[in-house]
Amino acid sequence: MTIERSDLESKFRQIQTAVDDTTSTAKSAGIGLAIGGVLLVLLVYLLGRRKGKKGGAQLEIYRLS
Repeated sequence: MTIERSDLESKFRQIQTAVDDTTSTAKSAGIGLAIGGVLLVLLVYLLGRRKGKKGGAQLEIYRLS
């Protein structure tokens, strides 16, 4: 059995196509995760800010002497 140059080239093209597909899938997933992370941090920040504006119980002390 002999391996021709065209056999090698076609196999390399198949491998390159698989690598390109995997790369594009990984990039789109990474971008989605990054956007989700930013939105989560923004949501936590805004909720914390709202909670901080509400404040807690206020205690006033008056000295009577």
